[in-house]
Amino acid sequence: MISRRTIVQTSLAGGLIVALAGFALIANLVPTPDREEQATGWRRIAWPFPRDAFPAGRAWTRDGTEVYVRPKLGFCGNCDTGVVEDSEVDRVSDVDLFDEKFVPVAAGKRIQITDLSGRARLYRIRKDGRERLAQGIAVSYNCDLIVAVVVGKVDDDAVAKSALRFLETNTVQVWINALLEGK
Repeated sequence: MISRRTIVQTSLAGGLIVALAGFALIANLVPTPDREEQATGWRRIAWPFPRDAFPAGRAWTRDGTEVYVRPKLGFCGNCDTGVVEDSEVDRVSDVDLFDEKFVPVAAGKRIQITDLSGRARLYRIRKDGRERLAQGIAVSYNCDLIVAVVVGKVDDDAVAKSALRFLETNTVQVWINALLEGK
């Protein structure tokens, strides 16, 4: 016959195991910033857009600037040249997810993010009921696109460069490369 003391100790041990498993499950659900995110100050936020034909993206924020990135696999209009025209940036860069009536502010410019090349263009959008600036970015790799939208004071060179440097960090590039290799 099992003693009362053994039953109590076994029950306590079982309860402790269940509690620890619950804490581990909760810890897995809460995204923790990696070291690079902690060092750069960019904090991951939830992807706010509904699913469509492309994989969900990722989003980060820092000091009032938000960066939204996602791949569009097999979507590049011209696999040989990549993104070379502003009209293509207008069409693919996801700025329309923020405001369907976005307005280009200036001509785009050629950009390079690691080994991906493409174009970036500045837009005026309405987000959260107020007018804001957004930079639409579209870079290509073979026949795949990586698109990003940077929302904030992107007319300030320091802010725009900071966002582009963030797109080149391991935080973003490791995720993008895994998606491009796993397609």
